[in-house]
Amino acid sequence: MKPCEVVAKTIKGEKSLYTPLYAWIWENVNDKIERAYGSMAAFEDKYEFDMAHIFGAPPAAEGEGISKWDEMRQKGIEVTPEVLLEVDPWDPPNDMAMYAYIIQELKHHKERDRFCYMQTPGIFECLNGPFGIENHLCYLALYPDELKEVYRRQAEWNRQYALNICELGMDMIHVSDDWGSQQSLLFNPKQWWELIYPNHLVMTQAVKKAGKFVSLHSDGNVNQVLDGIVALGYDLVHPYQESAGMSYDTYLEKYSDKFAILGGICIQTTLGFGNYERLESEIQRVFGLLKGKRWCCCTSHLVQPHCSLEELEFALNLAHRLCGK
Repeated sequence: MKPCEVVAKTIKGEKSLYTPLYAWIWENVNDKIERAYGSMAAFEDKYEFDMAHIFGAPPAAEGEGISKWDEMRQKGIEVTPEVLLEVDPWDPPNDMAMYAYIIQELKHHKERDRFCYMQTPGIFECLNGPFGIENHLCYLALYPDELKEVYRRQAEWNRQYALNICELGMDMIHVSDDWGSQQSLLFNPKQWWELIYPNHLVMTQAVKKAGKFVSLHSDGNVNQVLDGIVALGYDLVHPYQESAGMSYDTYLEKYSDKFAILGGICIQTTLGFGNYERLESEIQRVFGLLKGKRWCCCTSHLVQPHCSLEELEFALNLAHRLCGK
C-alpha cells in the first residue's frame, strides 16, 4: 500500500497498514537539518514521511491594497473593515504562472507517493494582517455588517483558489484559521456561527464537491465549535490541542467517527525541552491512545528553534518505530 493510500484510509477511518507519520519541520529547524543531511528532502526520505504540507499560494491581497494599508499605518490611521472594502484588494487567484512552485513541489512528493495537502487561508486569521488581531476582535462587535462583506469576499477568493489547487492534483485542501486561546475560543461562539461558519462552508462544500479531502488547522481550544467543524465537513483537524484542554477521551467518545486527527507530538509541552524520558513517555502514551484510530502522527505545530536536532531525531525514530512501518 502506498503512503498516500495509507493516509487516505486513515482519514476515512478505514483499516490501514500502519499509522502515518509526518512533522512540521520547516522554517525553525531547517538550517540544522540541511547542515546534517544535505537537504530537507533527504531528511523527509529518511523518516519516510507519508505526507507533504505544500505552500506557495498567490496572496489574496496584493498591489494597491497592501500599499495603501502600509501608508495608512505609517500615518497612524486605523485600517478598519470599511477601509478594506473601499480598497477591495482581492485579485482573482487565476494567474496559473503563480502556481509553478506548487506544481514543482507536488511533482517531487508525488514521485514518493506522499499524500499532499495545500496550505490555504481561512477567514479570521488571514485578516489579522491588515487589521491586527486585537483590532480584529473588536471589529467583530463594532463592524459586524462590514465584516460580513469582508469575509464574503475572502471566502469567494478562497473557494476559487482551492478549486485551482484541486485541479492540480492536490489530495487535500488545508485551511489555516486560528480560533482558539489556551482555554476557549478567541470570540463568542455565536459570532463564530454567524460570521465564520457560513464563509468556511463556501470553501468546504466546493472542495468536497471536487472530490478532495479538506482539513482544518486551528491552534488552541476549539471545543465550543467542534460540532460546527463536523457540520462544515472537515475530514481532519490539526492539532486537536491536548495542551489547551482538548481531551483525546472526548474525541474518541464523540468525534472519532466524524473526523481524523493530525498531531500528537506536542511542541508546547513535550518536544524541545531536553527531557528525553518525558518525551518518550508522552509519545508512548499518545500512541497507546490513538494508534489504530483515525490519527496521523505529527507535531502539533512547527518544531521550535530551541529543539535540538538530536532530540528531534530521537522523537521521530521512536514515532517511526511505533507507527509500525
